[in-house]
Amino acid sequence: MNKKLLALYGLKWNPFAPGVPVEALHVTPRIQSFCWRVAQLAGEGGFALVAGAPGTGKSASLRILAEHLAGLRDIKVGIISRPQANIADFYREMGDLFGVELRPNNRWGGAKILRSRWQAHIDAALSRPVLIVDETQEMQSAVLAELRLLSSAHLDSHILLTVVLAGDGRLVERLRTDEFLPLGSRMRVRLTIERATPEELREGLRHVLDQAGAPTLMSAALIATLCDHAQGNRRALMNMAGELLAAAAERDARQIDETLFFEICAVPPVAATRTTAGRRR
Repeated sequence: MNKKLLALYGLKWNPFAPGVPVEALHVTPRIQSFCWRVAQLAGEGGFALVAGAPGTGKSASLRILAEHLAGLRDIKVGIISRPQANIADFYREMGDLFGVELRPNNRWGGAKILRSRWQAHIDAALSRPVLIVDETQEMQSAVLAELRLLSSAHLDSHILLTVVLAGDGRLVERLRTDEFLPLGSRMRVRLTIERATPEELREGLRHVLDQAGAPTLMSAALIATLCDHAQGNRRALMNMAGELLAAAAERDARQIDETLFFEICAVPPVAATRTTAGRRR
């Protein structure tokens, strides 16, 4: 959104865009507790899991977690950017994240170098590096297995890495299979994100509007209507709100209200849709 449109509503940023600043994200008590538990887990190492349906806030929770961990002393955080990569590219990215040069064709040597780097960090900081993987359901089976084996040493008695995996129901189902039961059984901290209630959506929407500097951008009635229509999906809520903001800016409307919502976002009744289709024929 350009500066002119932001100035029209006194916005610091587009409150409905995916890339809002972390401080604009609503931190619920459950997410706050999860961040604290992962920070404690970093002292011992192990796996954590964030699970939820698409659009419920997994990636936003990971952003909040990464920001929280970055503010803590001696905790190094790495974020996997290509979860769908093969093993060779996985090692390339791990080398880049942890500042070592790895040769993908020598996995034994790569694993040895990474473990040495992690052990040096543990000796210096008394905490394990933290690796965050979003969209883990896209990871190849061989890469997931490699990550599990790579993160520990001495017959699984010495944990070298803290790993936070996030994914939708497909990941949860994979972790229940015989193939991935060894990984699923290692989840020491879990955050399951359910579909939000309308009240939770309203609280989050008001928070992001306050942080963006425009608490009165939307009428109270519109906020209630949006949260009822989002069906518990935070992404759907923000997409509808963003569409309304663009439409309001096009019309120079000073506030977004229900009238604009029913014009832009409301689904026409089935009977009306059929009548319109019949006339076109």
